[in-house]
Amino acid sequence: MVLITMIAVAINFFENVDKFLNDEVKLKDVFLTYYLNFIPWINGLLWPLFALLAVIFFTSRMARDSEIIAMLSAGVSYQRMLRPFMIGGSIIAILLWIGNNYVIPNSSRIKNEFESEYIRRGAKQTLSSDIHFYTQPNEKAYFRLFSARDSTARNFRLERFKGGKLVYVLKSDNLKYQKESGKWRMTDYEEHTINGLNERLILKREIVKDTVFPFKPEDFVRYAKQMEMLTTTELRRFINEEQDKGLDAAKKYIIELYRRSADPFTIIILTLIGVTIASRKVRGGMGLHLALGIILGSIFVILSKFTVTFASNLNLHPGIGVWLPNFIFSGIAIYLYRQAQA
Repeated sequence: MVLITMIAVAINFFENVDKFLNDEVKLKDVFLTYYLNFIPWINGLLWPLFALLAVIFFTSRMARDSEIIAMLSAGVSYQRMLRPFMIGGSIIAILLWIGNNYVIPNSSRIKNEFESEYIRRGAKQTLSSDIHFYTQPNEKAYFRLFSARDSTARNFRLERFKGGKLVYVLKSDNLKYQKESGKWRMTDYEEHTINGLNERLILKREIVKDTVFPFKPEDFVRYAKQMEMLTTTELRRFINEEQDKGLDAAKKYIIELYRRSADPFTIIILTLIGVTIASRKVRGGMGLHLALGIILGSIFVILSKFTVTFASNLNLHPGIGVWLPNFIFSGIAIYLYRQAQA
């Protein structure tokens, strides 16, 4: 784990060193802000593969020294020999689950903000034109233009419905967020109330009004990997809020939610596969076992990318897209376990 982490940090550093130099980033910020938070992120991605390789390496050495044959000959069952591996895999899986849901997102937030500032400036985007969303189930807001630089909106329109009919419209040519009070300041606005055939129009020209709306300038900012920056509690809340607003809560957020539970389970599956592959003493020894492990790990990663892509772009349910590789490899693990007992 330490070795591969060091390699990943070194590769990433040499890829981005010119950007660090061009922006004159302080060395302290590069290592204590960026790479200190890069390490949990990269480990969260690779822990299942780390577990597979570690199990194969350890078990293959036991098989090479005939320790597994000696244990089985002494009457120790294969299930009993397997138990410590599964307990160890479960402990690592629990740690990864806690990390995925509550620890790594906080590190990813700092890492991604640093990247958007110095490495990939396009990773941070602002919704700037023709923005529609629901503030409440019966209330819809629209912005023709929004500027993140000064938190100003142009051609704002708020519509309220009752029984499927439009009953209230609020328009403002200029809407500016007041950071000190947390309110929006309207100028040149009008209120239009509709009650059947009765309508009332109130024009407020050159009049300023501060009011509270259920949205803030931060709601218009999107990061390319924003789903990685939210803890699971925040991620669930974000998905619910987007759906309540009538916006298309992108599938990548829901996929991320399922992935955080699927990856820890992957560790348990790959632990079982690693033991069953490496417990047989074969010609080629550890080299053959590690090669088989790397091949299986690569197939798992490729299959995961395919199923997630299908879930993102097609009608495949996100949960199925994320969990399908685990289901397939669970079958492979059970098959290998039965063969190892034979």
